[in-house]
Amino acid sequence: MARFLHSVAAGPLATAEPLPQDQRVTQTVPGRAPRDIERTPRIHRAWWVALVAFVALVGAAAFRATPSVMIEPFHQEFGWSHGTISFAISVNIMLYGLTSPFAAALMERFGMRRVVAAALALVSAGSGLTVFMSASWQLVLCWGLLVGLGTGSMALAFVATVTDRWFVARRGLVSGILTAGTAAGQLVFLPLLAVVVDDHGWRPASLTVSAVALAAVPLVVLLLRDRPEDVGLTAYGATGPALHVAPATGAGRRAVTALTSAARTGTFWLLAGTFAICGASTNGLVGTHFVPAAHDHGMPVTTAAGLLAVVGIFDLVGTIASGWLTDRFDPRLLLAVYYALRGVSLTVLPLLLADQVHPPMLFFIVFYGLDWVATVPPTIALCREHFGASGPIVFGWVLASHQIGAALVAFGAGLTRDHFGSYDLAWIIAGALCAMAAAMSLAIRRGAVPAAAPSSG
Repeated sequence: MARFLHSVAAGPLATAEPLPQDQRVTQTVPGRAPRDIERTPRIHRAWWVALVAFVALVGAAAFRATPSVMIEPFHQEFGWSHGTISFAISVNIMLYGLTSPFAAALMERFGMRRVVAAALALVSAGSGLTVFMSASWQLVLCWGLLVGLGTGSMALAFVATVTDRWFVARRGLVSGILTAGTAAGQLVFLPLLAVVVDDHGWRPASLTVSAVALAAVPLVVLLLRDRPEDVGLTAYGATGPALHVAPATGAGRRAVTALTSAARTGTFWLLAGTFAICGASTNGLVGTHFVPAAHDHGMPVTTAAGLLAVVGIFDLVGTIASGWLTDRFDPRLLLAVYYALRGVSLTVLPLLLADQVHPPMLFFIVFYGLDWVATVPPTIALCREHFGASGPIVFGWVLASHQIGAALVAFGAGLTRDHFGSYDLAWIIAGALCAMAAAMSLAIRRGAVPAAAPSSG
């Protein structure tokens, strides 16, 4: 990832020439004399901030990759039903979404660095404590509450905050890269965790995730900065320094105020509805239940987990490409295409599940992987387009709907498996919901393009 960012930065992202005096930024610090600082170093600091954010998102995603490979071990060791285990997962997913808008507001008040470092520590604690549990309520507490709050504080609203503060140009591309960080966590850790669970049990896998999340904390503390102005720079692509006004209200009130204002518009409800279906058809269904569904057809857990890792590989490509497309095409049309294609793929999935990997299944994995979270960059763009400086916090609420949809389907699909003995009905319902989301995307009105200056959120 660092090599990719460096190669991109070597092109239009960098300049070796010092800027003339009239293109420099004057930084004034209370108690010190003003000083001129060049606006753009050789490699703009924004790209290094994006890299640190990417690593933090990977660390958070590491734990979110584990539920699908631990459902069967929990069921076998503790005798808990699929519905009981899915309930803990749904609490995690729900809190992941509901925490996001408040975390975005907390980042305004206390800074990204403090919030992200604390969130990683919370993820580490929640994952590590699961090794001591003996009752299902402890699974809900550790896996659901602690990790849900921690990962929610580093949710995709964090992506929106980084891109809004540090970038004016290339926002769509950077949104795609950072969103792909969540897939990279799955890509890097899911096959490893599946092997660890298969060979040594689920407890070493939980401790592995705990260590990875904790290891990312020093990197965040040392390298992440809240705003370009903190280091005497302007946002990448900006023509001048941002005018930041500190929020006059607390984080909670700021988040609620942004919601009540946005909720008066039909656009917000269309975005929230489509993103709820996005969560239902990705994290809630495939991310949680693909491995046990494939195992029901005789496929080894490690093989099924490997297929999800391949989804992560192609998600990197698809999400970054979606960010690039979002900078160039109508995001509403992109969303309609993404949801329609996803719906088709999910509808045919029950016909593809078997005890071994075959070419049609590989085609589904590649096709679905390209579309996994390709919806995020255009959804962030539409939030920015319609809600301006409050865009990151509004996106946090839209993400909350994403996780509510995911939580409901994660729980509902588990109950479906308990009642019918298979997941077939869940796949078909998800495909129909995606068709509905495609139509809703086309109903979103086109908003006014905001000014080029970066927002305060």
